[in-house]
Amino acid sequence: MTDAEEPKLYVNRSGDTSDPAPERRGSRQDACSCFDQSRPRPRARVGFHTERQDTSAPGWQHLLELVDEAAADGREEFRPLTELSPEERRQVITLPPSIARLTAVKHLVLYGSNLVRIPPEIGSMTSLEEFTPYTSYRLHWFPYEITRCRKLTRSTVSTRALFGNEKLRPPFPRLQPAQGSVTDLDPENLDPRRRGVTAIHRCSVCNHPIAQGGLHQVWISLRVATDVLPLLVSACSSACVADLPTV
Repeated sequence: MTDAEEPKLYVNRSGDTSDPAPERRGSRQDACSCFDQSRPRPRARVGFHTERQDTSAPGWQHLLELVDEAAADGREEFRPLTELSPEERRQVITLPPSIARLTAVKHLVLYGSNLVRIPPEIGSMTSLEEFTPYTSYRLHWFPYEITRCRKLTRSTVSTRALFGNEKLRPPFPRLQPAQGSVTDLDPENLDPRRRGVTAIHRCSVCNHPIAQGGLHQVWISLRVATDVLPLLVSACSSACVADLPTV
């Protein structure tokens, strides 16, 4: 997973027809070598994607506008990538926190994206019923906050790209030890190589500010809609970790 790797085009061979804009999908997702998504390698070493979102990129700026438009018109289906040029799509590696305003959206389509992470604000999309990030091959995990989408019953995820999936059994990235205080951490400027994210604002479990009780990150795999997903929990205390569902 290096910046020097040659981008390659991933082809959907499963017969899925949910691609929102096949004629514009030639953007070429960046290559991902986190683990072999075609055959088991149980001893593989894995890690988080380390890219940071370039907030000055035209694709990011265009996406912000699209989120604002969707929030303003109250649309129930949101397919932002179909409105971006191929190069703009490649520039987007996460979604903006402003997706929290998309409380009317029932179907979120991110087919063939270049995303490496989803922000916890997806948990505020309380009307979400269907989630389609299919063929987003660099998206290996999801935030625990997605479990707040209580109406979410349908999903289409490329499961072979997920950490810990039952077909390939790639391991999970190691997490940093729990910290009882975050006084030495800048929650607005975290190292994604170590934490998986670039910022943490609130506890994944109780939703209190993370600075109140420290930072405790753990993995949990839960069924979310149609799929079992690896979820990253960023909790404020060991008590919140203890409140997680038992699996």
